[in-house]
Amino acid sequence: MSLSQEVLALIEENVNRLATECVLALPGRDEGLIPSFSILGDLRQAVAEEPCLAGPVEEMSRRVELCLDEGRPFDETTLASLLRLIEWLNSSIEAMRSERPVPPFRAAAGATGGARKAVAAAPACAAAEEEAAPEASLDCVLELDLDGSRELLNEFHQEAADHLLQIEAALLVLERAPDNPDALSSVFRSFHTIKGNAGFLNLAPMRALAHEVESLLDRARTGEIRLNSNLITEILKCRDVIDVMVRQVAAALERGELPTQVVVVTGLIRSVRAHAAGLVRVSAPPFAAPRRADAEAGSQAPGFAPQAGPSAGVTLAPFHEEAAEAKSKGEKSGRTASGASVRVGIEKLDFLMDVVGELVIVQSQMAESVRSSVFAESPIERRVAQLGHITKELRNTALSLRMIAIKPTFQKMERLARDLASQLGKQIDFNTFGEETELDRTVVEDVADPLVHMVRNALDHGLEGPEERRAAGKPAKGCLSLGAYHQGGQVVIDLRDDGRGIDPVKVLAKARSRGLVGADEEPAREKILELILLPGFSTAEQVTSVSGRGVGMDVVKRNIERLRGRIEISSEVGSGSVFRIKLPLTTAIIDGLVLKVGADSFILPSVSVQTAIRPPLGCVSRMPDMGEVVDLRGRILPLIRLGQKLGIHANATEPNDGIALIIESGTRTCALLVDEMVAKQEVVIKNLGTYLDGIPFVTGGAILGDGNIALILDPAALLEAA
Repeated sequence: MSLSQEVLALIEENVNRLATECVLALPGRDEGLIPSFSILGDLRQAVAEEPCLAGPVEEMSRRVELCLDEGRPFDETTLASLLRLIEWLNSSIEAMRSERPVPPFRAAAGATGGARKAVAAAPACAAAEEEAAPEASLDCVLELDLDGSRELLNEFHQEAADHLLQIEAALLVLERAPDNPDALSSVFRSFHTIKGNAGFLNLAPMRALAHEVESLLDRARTGEIRLNSNLITEILKCRDVIDVMVRQVAAALERGELPTQVVVVTGLIRSVRAHAAGLVRVSAPPFAAPRRADAEAGSQAPGFAPQAGPSAGVTLAPFHEEAAEAKSKGEKSGRTASGASVRVGIEKLDFLMDVVGELVIVQSQMAESVRSSVFAESPIERRVAQLGHITKELRNTALSLRMIAIKPTFQKMERLARDLASQLGKQIDFNTFGEETELDRTVVEDVADPLVHMVRNALDHGLEGPEERRAAGKPAKGCLSLGAYHQGGQVVIDLRDDGRGIDPVKVLAKARSRGLVGADEEPAREKILELILLPGFSTAEQVTSVSGRGVGMDVVKRNIERLRGRIEISSEVGSGSVFRIKLPLTTAIIDGLVLKVGADSFILPSVSVQTAIRPPLGCVSRMPDMGEVVDLRGRILPLIRLGQKLGIHANATEPNDGIALIIESGTRTCALLVDEMVAKQEVVIKNLGTYLDGIPFVTGGAILGDGNIALILDPAALLEAA
């Protein structure tokens, strides 16, 4: 394409301005950096209609932008390439005016000191030659300089992990809204940053793959192509391969050993190019590429604004989108106003939590000593009480540092649902809510595996295929929702579907055939549904690559119980199922009630206790089917004698001599009879170790204020026994 004389004059004017800014520019200094970026932006618009000029200008603009993003001055290579670009543009303008071929552009190569390695910029008219170049050298082992760049690699790993999460979230938004400008810009920025950092650290396979995806996304930003489901799938594959490489970097940093696995990216690069080659240019750009100010405003936590539009396969539509978006913007502005954040190593947080836990124990011991000594009602007691308040504030602050949002875990489930639905030939609306709900870091990490099993089961067993749903009078698309919310002192994770549901008759028949339930037994519906949590239990008629071997739900139950949580199941045949996980807010420190049975002390989590009463005479009776029950103002509850359950001697042989604690877990309630209730106390949960592991009705231990050790009771297990 030949440019008009007016356009050539405009390009020449901008080139002269750029040359003026570069006269005083020096490596290691930032004079002229911002003006150069601004002029390069004007040049990009001026040469947009001439591909041979647009490619090098675009690449140079990105390199200068990367310096600004990272707060770096000009390095020798970037400045040399910029001067080379100015010289080449002047010769290109003269060539175009005399209707001669535009000479090829070659960027300056080589770097000194800590400068980034040059990224060769090839003009768009030479793209065919570049694509035809051999790429076998890209399939190689990552080369890491652990000795000289350990700190940089550690920062790169942490930053890349965040960018990969943003990429996945934005691509899932683009799945149903391909023209969403915020999501597209977010993906582009993340790949652009990963590419630049990977190039700086000489991670050639990662840089090449990120560059290929970045080039593709840039075509989508400018309206040259439009993303579709197949292309998004290819980009997700590229994201996954980059994730593998980032994990290799993390493993090398942790173990001090260089990677040995070859990373294969050539096939993916060719696949992306092949998919992109089949896309036609759209008639008009769906949106304008964002200016730098817009890009900076959303670089940390972009707020996606999904647009209505047709979707194929999977629709990802969060509940309460407007409220969630407003909350996200509010939190973002709050963070900006309060200052920048800082990364802290996990081991430091764990150490802080251990120290705070020990402080809680010592403070409890001091308070107990003061209460039982001559210092009662003295200034020392007031000082110890003040120390208790400070300790509580410190404890709450330390716990909040460990709390993270469950959003990244939910995002992984969205991706899993998308890929699995495509594999099974099913269509779903995947809804999420409560993604900002915070849990302890260890809980968030450990709950991911159970959620994977549950989502896979819901898609494979729960949701029907399109034809089966139409035959049942349902929409072809199934609905799968995943949410989290606070309830009392717990966090509830709710997974529900509108599929075929769990047939209790079928489950009971399967259990009887395996000898899990007697022929004459008629368990309650709730008990029947819980049978699917047993090891090896499955109602699937055939084993698939997704599920059917009966090795999933027992893992879910085991992992949830290890977190001192529980899982509840409800289902209606033909209407769907609900799986509800209830977890404690933290697994480190709890508020507990100190109880006594005989000479032994026990701790019961206070969140599970409704009230405590001294049973009056005549309110306790024995029923044939339920054993001992207590009549609590007309409400009949099972009565559990803690001493009998644990096999220890209790002083309160008659119910009216002891204390009955009304405890609840889920929909179950019972009365727990103990000798006395001593006090309410914050306790630090201690692992009992393998020797004492598996004690019935016990989940851990704690050190009391008097220095004695008390066992922490499991309310859910006690209610099971009732």
